[in-house]
Amino acid sequence: MEVWTGYPHNGDAGKRDTIDRLAYLLKDHEVIFALGNGTASRETENVLREAMKKASGRGCYAVVDEAGASVYSATELAAKELPSLDVTHRGAVSIARRLMDPMSELVKVGPQSLGVGLYQHDVDQKRLEEELTGVTQCCVTAVGCDANRASPELLRYVAGLTPKLAEAVIAQRQDSGGFKTREELRQVRGLGPKTFTQCAGFLRIYSGKEPLDATSIHPESYGVAKKLQQQFGPRLDQLKEVLDEQELGVGRATLQDIVAQLRGAADDERAARPAPTLKSVSGKHTTSTGAIDAALAGVTVDGLKQGMLVVGTVRNVVPFGAFVDLGVQSDGLLHRSQYPRSAPRDGSWPVINEVIEVKIVSVSRDQRKTKISVSML
Repeated sequence: MEVWTGYPHNGDAGKRDTIDRLAYLLKDHEVIFALGNGTASRETENVLREAMKKASGRGCYAVVDEAGASVYSATELAAKELPSLDVTHRGAVSIARRLMDPMSELVKVGPQSLGVGLYQHDVDQKRLEEELTGVTQCCVTAVGCDANRASPELLRYVAGLTPKLAEAVIAQRQDSGGFKTREELRQVRGLGPKTFTQCAGFLRIYSGKEPLDATSIHPESYGVAKKLQQQFGPRLDQLKEVLDEQELGVGRATLQDIVAQLRGAADDERAARPAPTLKSVSGKHTTSTGAIDAALAGVTVDGLKQGMLVVGTVRNVVPFGAFVDLGVQSDGLLHRSQYPRSAPRDGSWPVINEVIEVKIVSVSRDQRKTKISVSML
């Protein structure tokens, strides 16, 4: 790993040196940059875009929420994972990891440090921690994790695994050179039959000896899964109704889950969520509806006018609305009253990372900050 620190905001010389170094990097490598959305993010984005232009448009980048990255970088865990790097560089690595695998990285930071909740300091802290831990556990349970790659911080949220057992899984993985089957999890010190039953369905083994180990199907149900495969073969992709559950010895809910996995209809639900937007210097400045991409068009906050259509990315959702990254120095507030009339009112919309087109309602400035209101009506 190559480590280099640029100083693009330290005078013209620092800016030119940063652009030259980045352009040189882009000429020799295919690079995706993870750009934190913190202090001087927009100014840094402009420097990055200049470097990409100098490299004939090579490379792309995504803006990543860096909330809590500085908290992680100062922890013992960060020092253990990245012992050769200083605190600043550890934070940079964390931001890049968030672009690659958000869940695996975000679990290393206490949910209270992610800035996604209002009034969190006004409620009972013990109760808050219990609730947030439960939500995190539900997220990990819903998508599972790779037993051969997951960190101990991620494993501790798997049902049945304590922090001590998570460390034991890591130790066994290192000693054995990796798990080849789920059954090998039984060799983990301290992981008994009951714990195996609890956690096995959430720990995936990819490219192992048993293909079903890469699914959420529990080992106890492998017999049923294989029976269905033998009976229906390649027709499983068209299978919607199956045999009576009593004949197969499992409940209807379990049977439906097995069929969904075998049909490939139960993919990682994160795939249905909006992916981070990758930007390049060769992209279009406007959409078919006339909305501009402020970053691509070089529009700053001073260039925003009432009635202007702008492409934005949802960064946070709160009870009263959503904050939208408009590609300028300040996010815009999309109040609930300004949601489109067709939008569901059950809290399922909007979602983080969703790209939307908004209209500028107002831009007000004071000595402290710029406030931008947007609408989708």
